[in-house]
This record gives sequence, structure tokens and C-alpha cells, in this order.
Amino acid sequence: MNVFVQSPKAKASLAYGCRYRAHPSSPLKRLTFTTLLLLLPQSQNRCYSYRSLSPSLFLSRATITLHRSLSPHFPNPNFLTGNSCFFPMERFWSGSGINKNKAMVENLQTYGVVRSKKVAEVMEKVDRALFVPDGNAPYYDSPMPIGYNATISAPHMHATCLQLLEENLQPGMHALDVGSGTGYLTACFALMVGPQGCVVGVEHIPELVSSSIQNIQKSAAAPLLKEGSLAVHVGDGRQGWPEHAPYDAIHVGAAAPEIPQALIDQLKPGGRMVIPVGSIFQDLKVVEKSLDGSVSVRTETSVRYVPLTSRDAQLRNA
Repeated sequence: MNVFVQSPKAKASLAYGCRYRAHPSSPLKRLTFTTLLLLLPQSQNRCYSYRSLSPSLFLSRATITLHRSLSPHFPNPNFLTGNSCFFPMERFWSGSGINKNKAMVENLQTYGVVRSKKVAEVMEKVDRALFVPDGNAPYYDSPMPIGYNATISAPHMHATCLQLLEENLQPGMHALDVGSGTGYLTACFALMVGPQGCVVGVEHIPELVSSSIQNIQKSAAAPLLKEGSLAVHVGDGRQGWPEHAPYDAIHVGAAAPEIPQALIDQLKPGGRMVIPVGSIFQDLKVVEKSLDGSVSVRTETSVRYVPLTSRDAQLRNA
């Protein structure tokens, strides 16, 4: 990952870091899939390797600078969630005129986030606007609040997870979506596994379950919901959903302090789970269970999600 650092001459500005290299025609301020990062004290614009910085230098400067800069505007730090590389940026694809779902997907393809034809097709079929509350810009690459101290993740994070899980979302497979929220990714999963598959969304806020079902009923996944191959339930996602286990694919949409054993147990041999892990500093982990039952875990990227916790704890922090 490269960190692009802007000159400190503009005192109020923040540097924009990007996990994906910008298109040659795009100026630095228009980078997509970005994070608000630290403003390093350099006299010129430079490009640093994230891994070349010592953890103490990076984390201390990033934390201090971001908290000072963002706290007046975002008093609830959990709003800044669902994006790669710590924090999201509010302005994306500035000036590009994106206002349609297909254009959003095309931009994700341009920047290399969506790489497969299948993921592109599914994201084009499931209109994100149906799953984003009124008053928000549904096609901006930014997380959006959905109430109850929860968010819908940014489009690039949804695309990243779909890419990571694509091989485990083949027709006829089983998938579990923990913290299913508004139901967007659950609907995408359902289209990928088809009517012969099984997709279960688990969300512990009953109101979100009800609204997500309404959202899905308006979407391309409505027939799968009606036929029963797609279902959304009220429950503690940390315990999974044993009824339809084992799962070929498991997605977790909130950050756990550690990977729940129940989810590992419900992962099918040959299956894959994508889960953010950590508290202040989080990593998107890819968990794979081999055919002999052994489990391996690797880190995909740094992220920022709301915590995977109990319903009461989540509502207390709202």
C-alpha cells in the first residue's frame, strides 16, 4: 500500500492515503478508496510505503492528527467505519458525476477493486440506493449511517469482500452474513449462490431485520427471499446460525476482538470467512479451513468497522 502525503503548506488539509493507485488523469485530491491519514512534516509531496514506517511513528502521528482534525466534525468515532486503511474520506470521485449504480461499479472496476465479471454483474443488479437510508448519497464510496449506531459499509469494502469470497459463493453453496444491517451484501450473496444455494443474514437489531427484508423485497434478490433460499433472522451473529451450517462462505460486518469460535466451527472444510478483527486498530482477516479441518488466518488490509458486540452494548453507544 502506498501513502500519498500532501504538502503541509495548507494547514487545514489532510493528506489522502490510498490503498489503490489513482488513475493517471486523477489529481491527488480525487483519489478514490481513500483514507484520511496523517500529515507528515515533509516540505514536498512524497510517496511513502506504509510498511516502511515504524508502527509507533505511524500510529502515534496518525492517531493524534486524525483525532484532532476529525473530532469537531465526527463526535462519534464509530461513524468512521467500513473502509480500508483506518478511516474513510467524505469526498469521492469528485466531479465525476456519479449518480447511478452502474457508474459506481464501473469506477470500482477502473480502480481494480472489482476484478471479476461475476462480482460486477451482481453489484450492478443489486441497486445500492435501495439499501441506503433516504438523505444519503448511495453511490458515494463512503459508509453511511443506518441508525442504531450501525453503518452500511462503503462500496469498495463490499466489493473487496465479494472478491475475497467469490470462489466460495458458487451456485448451490451456503453463505452466512453476520451483522447483515440493511441487507445489501446478503442480497448480493443470494444472487451469487442462486436458488439452489442458501444465504442467511443474522442481525441483532430487530428493526434493521425488518427494514432489510423490505429492502430485499424491492431488489433483484426478491424472488430468492420469497422462495426461501434467502432469509434474514434476528440473532446474536457471534453465535452464527447453526441451522444451515456448515457454510462455504461467512462474512462478518463488524469488528470482533477475536474470531468467534462458533463461526470457525460453522465454517465448512474448504470454506472461507472474511472478518474484521481488532478494536481501535483493525485488520480484515481471511480465515480458511482446509479439507482436513485445520484453520489458517491471514491479514488482507487495515480497516475500521463498528464493534461486533451485544445488542444492548451497541444501543448504549448509539
